[in-house]
Amino acid sequence: MQAIRFGIDLAKNVFQVHGVDTTGRVVVQRQLQRAQVVKFFAAQPPALIGMEACGSAHYWARTLSAVGHEVKLMPPAYVKPYVRRNKNDARDAEGCCEAVSRPSMRFVPVKTVEQQCARALHRTRDLLVRQRTQLVNAIRGLLYEMGLMSAKGAAGIENLLQRIETQEKPSPRRCWPAWCLWPDNGGRWMARSASWTSRSWLRSGKIGQPCG
Repeated sequence: MQAIRFGIDLAKNVFQVHGVDTTGRVVVQRQLQRAQVVKFFAAQPPALIGMEACGSAHYWARTLSAVGHEVKLMPPAYVKPYVRRNKNDARDAEGCCEAVSRPSMRFVPVKTVEQQCARALHRTRDLLVRQRTQLVNAIRGLLYEMGLMSAKGAAGIENLLQRIETQEKPSPRRCWPAWCLWPDNGGRWMARSASWTSRSWLRSGKIGQPCG
């Protein structure tokens, strides 16, 4: 009998596949290496495939849809009730196969490559902003211990360091390696994140441009 519905437990290298026929009888229950996944499903007749919306799920949904299957992603929390006790990869795949057949199941839309790239840009920008904030706070705390105050924000730190460089009685020279963190790292992050601070170019959809 041919399988009409599959459940896949995604992984980095070894995937677990569970398939049933029209009567619900298990006809496929096997492991696949990463390089075997596309070849295996390309040889199968069109079927419904259920997977948890976890890491790499959107990539595999697009890939398996391209070989003729209907792929649906489900929130892991909604799949969990269909996984039997003594959880393992095989039962996770079985749970996905069962959950995807439920008429009340809520599915996650499959993201396009463009949508994933846009999300990656937003997350990278947020990372740069957090790193810059951490560095600013660290240097501000070190300067405060020396009795030096700065205005809020990265611009305040930069102005204070410029004043320290030009003052007649500079701060202790032993502290300068710490202050130099800002010109070396903060300045680089400032230059990189300056164009990222405005989200206008992220909304413009120009996500194919190389980093500058």
